[in-house]
Amino acid sequence: MYSPSFSRATSAYRQVSAHSGVESASPHRLIQMLFEGLLQHLNAARGAIERGEVEVKGSQLGRAVRILEEGLKGSLNREQGGELAMNLGALYDYCIQRLTYANLRNDVQAVEEVVALVEPVAQGWQEIGSAPAVAGQ
Repeated sequence: MYSPSFSRATSAYRQVSAHSGVESASPHRLIQMLFEGLLQHLNAARGAIERGEVEVKGSQLGRAVRILEEGLKGSLNREQGGELAMNLGALYDYCIQRLTYANLRNDVQAVEEVVALVEPVAQGWQEIGSAPAVAGQ
């Protein structure tokens, strides 16, 4: 589902929110970090909208969109991932549209909608990483 080459995702994450451990992170861990950063920026944007901090809101939403576009969507391997990768790509596109709307209209509900859509995917990705390996695979 995600390409083995994760240099684009690494680059996107480094540009959007540099954290220690990116260079040595596995592809799976890197995607987890992208989801963590995405949710962090979404929550910061929600707070900025509520406080009327227009510049902060725009910055946080811009970072969230970059993570979606360059990190998560850019890492999808549509050949190996098939329908799942296509569905995730469509979900990320929809989230980008909603965040653009949220930025233009200062719409907290649009940000909350994206959080509600992304959290289950992030949780699923987290659970994949904590699942024990099946013998023989």
